[in-house]
Amino acid sequence: MNVQNFNNVDPFADDDVLAGQQDVGGQQNYIHIRIQQRNGRKTLTTLQGLPVEYDAKKLLKAFKKEFACNGTLVDDVDMGKVIQLQGDQRQKISTFLIDEGLPRNTIKVHGF
Repeated sequence: MNVQNFNNVDPFADDDVLAGQQDVGGQQNYIHIRIQQRNGRKTLTTLQGLPVEYDAKKLLKAFKKEFACNGTLVDDVDMGKVIQLQGDQRQKISTFLIDEGLPRNTIKVHGF
């Protein structure tokens, strides 16, 4: 009888148990739209995980013009280029991206 639950494994060890699995969380193939609370009633909407064939600067310019809000492009080490927009623009961004031809199942909208 071989019970694997009783193996003596240190969970905080440096060796990579998941090194053979490339897509552990499945987060790489999705476009994430999140909202962050700033201060008071002010919010910030972030868009990350955009495919490389889309130009982030042109998308930011189109978002700012279409949604009448301000925004910026932040270069993150882990997430790549992250678009930040003022206000709660989650639904507007998702409908804009779906209208541009991105599949609906690749867009994840997070938030409260």
